[in-house]
Amino acid sequence: MNDYLPKDELDPKRQNEPSRNRVVLWIVGAGVGIYLIGTGVWGIVTGG
Repeated sequence: MNDYLPKDELDPKRQNEPSRNRVVLWIVGAGVGIYLIGTGVWGIVTGG
């Protein structure tokens, strides 16, 4: 039925855990957000 999913995604023990892809997306998104906030704060501090 769900042949397109990796075998570890179908493991019943992992039902309540987020998928690895979702974790990677959150880490990348957080990194971009931290970068944008950091550059904004740096721009305010330096007056540029």
